[in-house]
Amino acid sequence: MILASYINDLLYRYDCVIVPNFGGFVSNVVSAKINAFSHTLYPPTKQITFNAHLKNNDGLLANYIASSENISFEQATAKIAAIVNSWNAQLKSESLVVDAIGSFSLNKQQQLVFEPNNTTNYLTATFGMTPVSSPAVKREVYKQQAQKVVPVTGTKKSSNIFTYAATAAILLTLGAIGWNGYQENQLKEAYAKQQKSIEKKIQSATFVIDNPLPTIQLNVVKETKNFHIVAGAFEFQKNAEKKLKQLKAKGFDAQIIGKNKWELIQVTYGSFATRIEAYKNLKSIRDNHSKDAWLLIKKLQ
Repeated sequence: MILASYINDLLYRYDCVIVPNFGGFVSNVVSAKINAFSHTLYPPTKQITFNAHLKNNDGLLANYIASSENISFEQATAKIAAIVNSWNAQLKSESLVVDAIGSFSLNKQQQLVFEPNNTTNYLTATFGMTPVSSPAVKREVYKQQAQKVVPVTGTKKSSNIFTYAATAAILLTLGAIGWNGYQENQLKEAYAKQQKSIEKKIQSATFVIDNPLPTIQLNVVKETKNFHIVAGAFEFQKNAEKKLKQLKAKGFDAQIIGKNKWELIQVTYGSFATRIEAYKNLKSIRDNHSKDAWLLIKKLQ
């Protein structure tokens, strides 16, 4: 049994999760904040702290483990105690990492020191949001430079020379333009003839594929749904089928997943492939339909 994963699950739903004879994890909502130096915006989150004085068993963790693993409350409590003993033994020689929640170590006074893992956000209202970084905006300043006007000086004779030179340049340019225009027309006619020849060859061509590509077969792995939101357990088949019809009439993907160890027929609101998706739907069902709904982790045959 991985105790840390059960604690991690409960922190999404509750503000305090107590591990008997070890301590309690307490969460507090922290508003969104911005780091002016790194230009990073952080979404609202739940900040996790640890209180070593909260050691009394409130039943939350043990009941959740009992329902998830289909064992008794006493068996779940005994498993928690065994893991806590192994944690305490490990802390005497090295630090202890508790899944994605954080890490523990002992200081010189043999007191527990908790370092939370700030990369995990337990606030479901902002689930999926990540820190956003943006580079600083740099504004460029343009300076307009005044242009200097250089006066032209010279004699009337030099002015006439420049006039003749400009006239000759214009005549040469016009001649070049005429020659270039003639060449351009010749190239256009040649290109048009070439295009017509290519189109005729394409229309008369026959395409034959001698070596066709082989058929590709894709093996699609069926998605397994091991997380079930249980609506109720019934002794008689007709009562289970009646509940199933009621849930389907409300739009749920309900189904009967078999009997539990007490031979009761279990009816679910739906089944999901991931733990996060299951918790999201469980919260919605508890808020809008039934507070008695609970999560069952079970691999169906």
